[in-house]
Amino acid sequence: MSKRLQTIVLEAILLVIGITTVFPFIWMVLSAFKPNSEIRALDQSLLPQEWTLDNFLSLQDKFDFVRFFANSLGIALIVTALTIYTSCLCGYVLAKYRFRGRNAIFGFILGTMMIPWAVTIIPRYTMFEAWGLRDNYLALIIPAAMSGFGIFMLRQSMSDIPDAVLEAARIDGASEIYIFHRIVLPMSRNPISALAIFQFLWAWEDYLWPYLMMDSEEKQVLSVGLTTFNGRYGTDYGGLFAATTISVIPVLVVYLIFQKRFIAGAASAAVKG
Repeated sequence: MSKRLQTIVLEAILLVIGITTVFPFIWMVLSAFKPNSEIRALDQSLLPQEWTLDNFLSLQDKFDFVRFFANSLGIALIVTALTIYTSCLCGYVLAKYRFRGRNAIFGFILGTMMIPWAVTIIPRYTMFEAWGLRDNYLALIIPAAMSGFGIFMLRQSMSDIPDAVLEAARIDGASEIYIFHRIVLPMSRNPISALAIFQFLWAWEDYLWPYLMMDSEEKQVLSVGLTTFNGRYGTDYGGLFAATTISVIPVLVVYLIFQKRFIAGAASAAVKG
């Protein structure tokens, strides 16, 4: 098989996989413009036979969509910002400072990535309950403020920053804080962009932890609020699809902002042999 034919076959396979992956999302978006009677009908069609905006216009009447959306957006932005900063700081220290126990600390951080998240739910819940932080936004922010994956990613990337650049800055009288904020961070924009996409997505779609910790409806996040469409005798599919369609917008916006640096940032974090 020639190289040209192999390329065509590979592209065809990727096209089929891409269409298969995207089709459910397209179906959901188009269904958001259908009335519930058409969504439940046995005779289904991809395009709405009767276009309607009622599912979007009535969202706020069915539940406090704006409040839930604002809560999710605020928490996701705060968590993403904190995770990026702590990951950059820890990654820089582990990559460029020489001290006893550095490799052991880095190994411990890697070990935390191997622990299933479900194992930590009960002890984490007990801790925050004892601290009186239940039904408090801090309970959603503190556990996600540091990321083992983020530290690993930034440490791998910052290892490539030439030591000569940092030494030249020190000779010129730059402080360590100045070097970190004005030299290291700008040179790490690619991995920071990749981490921003990952972390925002994880924080935005988190369901179980907010469901356990937040009791007040006005403090709840959107991922939990969407479950209110599941009624006792039926599900408002039109409203659910409309709310889910809107909830995807922030993730798409973040990806579009950082997409140019995403691939380069992910590649820079690869383990070097």
